[in-house]
Amino acid sequence: MDTFLALLWVIIGIGILVVLNLKFKFHNIFSLLIAGIFIAIMEGIPINKIVTLVQQGLGSIMGHLALIIIFGAIIGKFMTESGASQQIADTVIRKCGTRFLSLGLMFIGVIFGIAMFYEVAFLIAMPLVMNIAKKADIPYMKLVIPTVVGATMGHSLFPPQPGPVALISTFGADIVQVYLYGALVLIPSLFCAGILLPRFLPGIASMPLNSMLKPVDEIPAHKLPSFFTSIMIPLIPAVLMIASSIIKPVMGVDSQAARICEFLGSAEISMLLATLAAIWLLGLRRGMTPDGITHCVSDAISKIANVLFVISAGGIIKQVIIDAGVGDHIVSAMSHVSMSPFIVAWVITAVIRILTGQGAVAAITSAGIVAPMIGAFNLNPALMALAVACGSNTITLMYDGGFLLFKETFGISMKDTFKTWGLLELINSVVGLMAVMGLSYII
Repeated sequence: MDTFLALLWVIIGIGILVVLNLKFKFHNIFSLLIAGIFIAIMEGIPINKIVTLVQQGLGSIMGHLALIIIFGAIIGKFMTESGASQQIADTVIRKCGTRFLSLGLMFIGVIFGIAMFYEVAFLIAMPLVMNIAKKADIPYMKLVIPTVVGATMGHSLFPPQPGPVALISTFGADIVQVYLYGALVLIPSLFCAGILLPRFLPGIASMPLNSMLKPVDEIPAHKLPSFFTSIMIPLIPAVLMIASSIIKPVMGVDSQAARICEFLGSAEISMLLATLAAIWLLGLRRGMTPDGITHCVSDAISKIANVLFVISAGGIIKQVIIDAGVGDHIVSAMSHVSMSPFIVAWVITAVIRILTGQGAVAAITSAGIVAPMIGAFNLNPALMALAVACGSNTITLMYDGGFLLFKETFGISMKDTFKTWGLLELINSVVGLMAVMGLSYII
């Protein structure tokens, strides 16, 4: 009975969050705070500890992700202003040709998704895709879907994006394993959602484009940064994180070299170095003035302030769930069920994503619920992080930010949005879970 009540209060709390968002149009920050306080009270947490709990939940996410999100926004801004994103697109498309255009665009999507916050990656990539579709005389949605598939998977699975970073931290996962297993999860998901879906989806060739979206004004080729510079800047964090994890055991975990590697390979420092590289190589060396640099940085930060605070507010519910011991109740209930813990974690995350419309919030909230399963069932933390990440990247409803961004960008109907965005997200998520399940039997 205690297990049932513990889960019931969480479900009701998330229901309150949804009602406040949809019916009363509360801002997500207030909705998350109110829902978190409600769950804390109903779970029996003493009143005098709730404020401290709220501070811990907000601070744990803000302290861990604030710099990462800010640096990501700045890198995205400089890649756009300098033409680095255009250089990546032009080079990949030139090498792929028309026949392998979808593969090239998926690669671009993954790189953009890893390097930038999803909305930023989407808004940068789509005008480029429209240019390519026009030049190649291909129905635009056949190219949009592979690009979005790559961006959503890159954003959901891999550090330094906030969701994966939070999952790795909460589960104590090895970052090299997350990248390695994540690549194995990524490949079948990209194939099914990015290659097969556009090929068999009815009506995709005649889908109208009713938006005011226009192809981006291209920067002349001779003014673009090199492809190597353009591609390496967003990949600096991944390279440093992986190198650090590989070098530390070789040098000895207590050695000075290992400490230096751990410092350079941390999410915050690796993102700082990538940001400084972007400012130097894509800004100052290309003639941008110090005032111009400051303006770009300020503009980038101002545009992600709302996202940063919403994700941080999601930590409140996570902290309440952890302190209330809800995860332990789920572990207890799971001991009597034959279903895989990975499926349970995926379902919990997917439901929270559908209800809240926030992928990172869903991952962070779910992490607090399912973390005890890792030790109880002797699970691989990296695989659990990927299962939750796939659950956070699932089919969404019409109040979800990603759904609305996709629909309004192309001016398509609700039905066509469900048929394209909805299906690609669902396929991404389900195939990703199946890949995690497959890996769990091997590893």
